[in-house]
Amino acid sequence: MLTTILSFDSEDGEFPYGNLVQAANGDFYGTTEQGGAHGYGTIFKITPSGAVTTLFSFDNVHGANPYAGLVLATNGDLYGTADRGGAKGDGTIFKITADGILTTLHSFAGTDGVSPYAGLVQGADGHFYGTTQSGGANNGGTVFKITPNGTLTTLYSLCSETSCTDGSGSVAGLVQAGNGLLYGVAQYGGTSLNCPPARCGTVFSLQ
Repeated sequence: MLTTILSFDSEDGEFPYGNLVQAANGDFYGTTEQGGAHGYGTIFKITPSGAVTTLFSFDNVHGANPYAGLVLATNGDLYGTADRGGAKGDGTIFKITADGILTTLHSFAGTDGVSPYAGLVQGADGHFYGTTQSGGANNGGTVFKITPNGTLTTLYSLCSETSCTDGSGSVAGLVQAGNGLLYGVAQYGGTSLNCPPARCGTVFSLQ
């Protein structure tokens, strides 16, 4: 039997695209892509019985339009991405405490990526890994690493190969396999000629 425990009303958010994550306190945390005090989306907390608290309303300065859910880090904080906004308008990476204190860790600026549509994954080394949809050296998106305190490294710029045979435009998150490699997908590129002009996409691994 399905029970609706909350209907969003714009003031507390609109369009929750991302998944929920349950914290150690038993409450769930998530994001909405729009709505909130400024219309740019929210981060919210909801109890299992449906009592919701808006922890943060995005204001474009700290980010805007988060599509992905949050990841609960080993330090107890929650980390996430906003597809737009920030210092250059190209999206942000942020952390937020369980009580709602938000810190912008990184504002994308084109050359290091644009539009981090997907969420983050915390690797075995404690760092976070993710992708951007566009930007980077070839405007095909990037795979990046960011430390818990906000130092970002671009690991790979997609579309580095001729005709983007290595893939382009990643909108999904990464997974770290048991062998330590990161695996992901890109929605365009590859070698097949069966779906021109952008081709059919790729699956990739990254060490």
